[in-house]
Amino acid sequence: MASDTSSRPVLAVTGLAKEARLAAGPGVEAIGAGGDPTRLRALLATRAEPRCRAVVSIGIAGGLDHDARPGDVLVATSIVYAGRSHAADPFIANTLLGLLAGSGLRVRSAPLAGVDEAVLEVADKAALRAATGCAAVDMESHVAVAFAERHGMPFAALRIVCDPATRAIPAFAAKALKPNGEPDIWGVLAAVIRAPGQIGPLIHLARDSGAAFASLKRCRARLGPGLGVPA
Repeated sequence: MASDTSSRPVLAVTGLAKEARLAAGPGVEAIGAGGDPTRLRALLATRAEPRCRAVVSIGIAGGLDHDARPGDVLVATSIVYAGRSHAADPFIANTLLGLLAGSGLRVRSAPLAGVDEAVLEVADKAALRAATGCAAVDMESHVAVAFAERHGMPFAALRIVCDPATRAIPAFAAKALKPNGEPDIWGVLAAVIRAPGQIGPLIHLARDSGAAFASLKRCRARLGPGLGVPA
């Protein structure tokens, strides 16, 4: 007889420590690997048993669709990685959309792209959009959905647009993370000192991330226990 999994937590897969803190709560186990897909794969590989009832990738993402603005909420229909599309659980996705309806946020469903290296330049974002048709990109969802598929667990993803498709990210900012996902403030300051011309783009990124995290916080409050995933 199959064991009852309804009492197990939802596994929230994140990249940044701030995302993990927001995702955590009753019925949720949040993990992250500092925006490093290789480290995340290794972390998930230590779980011989999934020890969860569903897997949800949650956090911010880079915009690929020109209509996607900072703070927009995207509930994944699928994750596209390495030429393959991995479907999200439609029941969970529709449940999340229902919980977020009336929130005042711009919420829609869309395919998301997964990558192992940060997509920084506008031209590279456009190329990924053309190749995949995805609305946004992140560095955790493709690892999370592979883990879910490996263990036969339902998967969903909720990602908030941070940097829009028309804006590049400073290269040093994409790497200015500690292994635990906390920002490396001293690394950012050292990079700015070396390249003062990056201050403007860094200010734009700070504003975009502020809008994204404000939306993520509002989403989290509406989702409630277990990130809204039905038991």
